[in-house]
Amino acid sequence: VDAFQAWCGPCKTVVDLFRKVRNEVGSDLLHFAVAEVDSIDALEQYRGKCEPVFLFYAGGELVAVVRGANAPLLRKTILEQL
Repeated sequence: VDAFQAWCGPCKTVVDLFRKVRNEVGSDLLHFAVAEVDSIDALEQYRGKCEPVFLFYAGGELVAVVRGANAPLLRKTILEQL
């Protein structure tokens, strides 16, 4: 989940990375979503930050968090969590 705030919008720079990884591993294993933290109380702790935050969930549980648009770290985290 790309957790963003309305004033800065979702992180567009990693969309291509997500598409590439999803094509590599298959769409059944990996799903991407965006969430505006200003309108979701459960994501309140991610408000007020100017860096993108990527939340990784498995089985309904938060399993990893990556702060910043660090493509190599995001790719590594995705593959590790799969």
